[in-house]
Parts: sequence; C-alpha cells; structure tokens
Amino acid sequence: MKTLATLVASLVVASGVAAQAPAPPTLITHATVLTVTNGTLTDTDVLLQGGKIAAIGTGLRAPAGATTIDATGQYLMPGIIDPHSHMMSDATNEGSLSVTSMVRIADVLDPTDTHIYDALAGGTTTLNILHGSANTIGGQNAVVKLKYGRTAAEMLFPGAPPGIKFALGENVTRKNSGRVIVVGQPQPQPRYPSSRMGQEEVLRDAFTRAIDYRRSWEDYRARVAKGEKNLVAPRRDLELEPLVEVLEGTRLVHAHSYRADEMLMLLELADEFGFTVQTLQHALEAYKIAPEIARHGAGISTFADMWGYKIEAYDAIPYNVAVTMRAGVLSTINSDDDGRARRLNIDAAKLVRYGGLTDDEALATITINGAKQLGVGDRVGSIEVGKDADVVLWNGHPLSVYSHPLTTFIDGEIFFDVERDKAKRAALEAERAELEAAEPNKVPTPSRGGAGRGATPPADSTWESRR
Repeated sequence: MKTLATLVASLVVASGVAAQAPAPPTLITHATVLTVTNGTLTDTDVLLQGGKIAAIGTGLRAPAGATTIDATGQYLMPGIIDPHSHMMSDATNEGSLSVTSMVRIADVLDPTDTHIYDALAGGTTTLNILHGSANTIGGQNAVVKLKYGRTAAEMLFPGAPPGIKFALGENVTRKNSGRVIVVGQPQPQPRYPSSRMGQEEVLRDAFTRAIDYRRSWEDYRARVAKGEKNLVAPRRDLELEPLVEVLEGTRLVHAHSYRADEMLMLLELADEFGFTVQTLQHALEAYKIAPEIARHGAGISTFADMWGYKIEAYDAIPYNVAVTMRAGVLSTINSDDDGRARRLNIDAAKLVRYGGLTDDEALATITINGAKQLGVGDRVGSIEVGKDADVVLWNGHPLSVYSHPLTTFIDGEIFFDVERDKAKRAALEAERAELEAAEPNKVPTPSRGGAGRGATPPADSTWESRR
C-alpha cells in the first residue's frame, strides 16, 4: 500500500517539473562566518557550488565561472528556519470536522504570495507551513524553501519528512462560537468536541481506529504472502493513513498547545499509543513541565515575547526557551505570522537578554534546532561542508537591531539581494504611479447573503483559529 507521503512525492515527479540546474558557483571571501554548530570563524572564505557548501577555509580559489563576493566586515549565517508558518496557504482551516488528517497544505500553496519575498529580505529560507488550529487533528503540513518566482512544486523541500498538525485547547472548542442564531430557523449542531476532555477522546478514538486499520492491512498482506487467492484488499482510508504513519514514526506531529495540563495529556496519550510528539507549538507553559517534555523526547517551538492576547497565554514568561533548553528540550522560535517571519533574528536576540543564552544558542533557535525539528538537520541549519547552500550574508551581526540581510542564497542561488532590490525601486514607483492614475476601483456591493468587504470576521476567523 502506498502511503500518502509516497503518493505526494509521486505526484510532484509526475507533474513534469524539471529539476533546476545548479546555480553558478559563488565564492564569499573574508566573511565572519557564524556556523552555529562549530563556532564563529573570522576572515573566512565559503565556496557555494553545485547547490551545496563546497568548501570553508582561508585563501580559497574561485573556480571557473564563479562570482566572488568580498564580505569584509560582513557576517554569513545559515538561512533562518521558521518552524510554524501559514504563509503561502490559500486555505488555513478545514473546520467542518474534528479530524481532518486527509487534507493537505501542499494542495493550496500560493507561490505568488509576496510575503515570500519579504521573508527572504529578512533572511528566512525555509518554512514549515501548517494548517490552522480549528481541529483536534488537522491536516498535513508542507516544508518549503522560499524560492520566490518558482512553482509551488519546486518550492517543496525534497526529502523532508511529512508532518501533521494537531491542536489542543480553546481554538478547537471555540470553533462552535461562530454559529449564527436566526430566530425561527433550525440551529446547527455544535461540532464535537466542546471541551478538553472531548479533545482527548477524539485523539484516543482516532488512533484506536488507526490501529484497527493498520491491523487489517497487516492481516491482508500476511494472507497474500501465504499464497491465498481471491482476496479483497481493505478499503483505503485517507483519514487513517496519515495516523498510521504517525504510529509508525514516519509522519511528524506538530501540536498547537498552550497550557501545561493539555500538553501533558497529549504526551501521555502519545506514550500510550507508542508514538512521539515531534513539537509542541506555541507551548507557552512548557517551562512548567520542561523535564516531562524532555523525557518524552518532544521539542517546543514558541514565541520570544508574544502573549497576553487570550486567557491561555496569560502565564507566558520570556524565559520559556531558556528554561526548556537547560532541561534538554530542543527549542525554537517561530513566527506564526508573515510579518514576524521577517524579524526572527531579533526574536532570537531577545533570548540573550532573557535567559542568558549565548549567541550560538540564540541563533540555533532559528536555524539548526528548527532544521532538526523538521527532520532536515542533515541538509540545512548550519554552515558545514556538504550541506545545502542556504546561507545569508548580513551587513552586521544578525543579533543586532541595526543589521539587515544583504544577500539571501537558497541552494547557492540568489533569491534576494538588497542592491538588486534598490535598482528595481524606481521602476516599481513608476508602475505604482501609473496604476494610481487609472480609474479608481469601486467598492463591491455586498451580496445579499454575504458579509461584504470590511465586515467584522466571525469569532472563528482564520486569524484567531491559527493561534
């Protein structure tokens, strides 16, 4: 039986997307190289060739056809990795059911989203794009490299392990709050669950059904192996296949969570069913149960200082990452927001102030730690020979508020360059002036049954349901 992950990979190949030729080689000389995993190297050269980091050292010679960049006084670091994003997603929640493990973010990626370019300008090169948090078990994620200007299929990170979004707490139960009450009309049934105990039951029921489903296939294959004839294979279940992959350790669980009690519930349930939670997303109360999280083997991906926006977030503290890291938990900072995705370097810098992390530890929360959480730590997240050439050249130390990226490389190819950007600005201003001089668009008239532009979003709007 082919898994959904295998089928997705097959579809990408079958789509006819031609493999991109490697970018011409680039030699970056005299840089201060922040390797993250092997300390800081001063006055060092880095050769990007064949889409990889080909060499690191001093006095490197540029191969034929290479571009040489003198990076004297500049800093080179790995591309920033955002472990929780909704960028590029043309749809965020499939909120009609409690379990929607059959839906896929890869089916609704928008490669024209201009936030991609903004993120590149902030040094971000890889995203973990997740569904929202309207479901106890949501949909399948997509790990992408931000190759702006390419197709969605070309942006998918080759070989990245598949994942799935879970969600706990208020966002799931609050899905019922958006019902419109019309006097004299039948009221829609609230969607189950409406409590945290209901969420646990949804998880237990789903994995119980997944175990039965796996057992039916195991029995079928065993009988085929014995030579039995005229057998009918079990009916494929697109809802349960991803959960079987979770049980088998081939699909990673990323779980939206805030409170310590709900996180403990999920970890204990995962232990019971024999799988590991890869990351607790947000996890603002993780510091309360850091030893338990470490014992289970989960990581956390949290905010540096974003809280107070709802009851679940009231117990957040700025030392969350420091406490969990010291307890042995693989910890990262994420954006969960297209704007914050451009400033993750500053969020990392806050961890030096709050918790006393070293520069390398702080940088790890937006690079190598995220790569490990996404299962691609052997490919990206640090500057090491043989890894993908996803690197960013900065005008100053990236933990400084006065620094900004100069050039962002993915697989050795430039996808953002500040000088190129400046050269385009005059043409863009002229185009804007031309558009503004055109006949103004009229505000559309709301349809009889619709909300219309400017209407207040319902209580379960996409913005609220993903945090």
